[in-house]
Amino acid sequence: MSRIIAIDFGKKRTGIAVTDEMQIIASGLTTVNTDQLIPFLKEYTSKENVELFLVGKPKQMDNSDSESEALILPFLKKLSKKIPQIPFKRVDERFTSKMAFQTMIDSGLGKNKRKDKALVDEISATIILQSYLYNK
Repeated sequence: MSRIIAIDFGKKRTGIAVTDEMQIIASGLTTVNTDQLIPFLKEYTSKENVELFLVGKPKQMDNSDSESEALILPFLKKLSKKIPQIPFKRVDERFTSKMAFQTMIDSGLGKNKRKDKALVDEISATIILQSYLYNK
């Protein structure tokens, strides 16, 4: 089998999570500057067998698209052109940042570590991926 990558896209930085090859476990991979996201994904997919990109779809409480969707759509176009052999799926990412923050608290991370927004993004991507695997 091959891996699935989850992407918690952000204006400045993007959290990335990945499955094991059996697609059982979701793990945080890293957080990258969004302007380096495509090169990072190209490099990663040249070394690892990846079958799918999961990209968070930010929604409002009334189910309408969030403002950040306007930033994600051009990224998806670019991703499809640069890495056309790997499809993407969109996944509702509502509450993942709050869940990530709560996970940090529950795991006993100190206040300084919880201020690390990059870590929140990575954990958010992991939650997106774990949710997808659970509902697959």
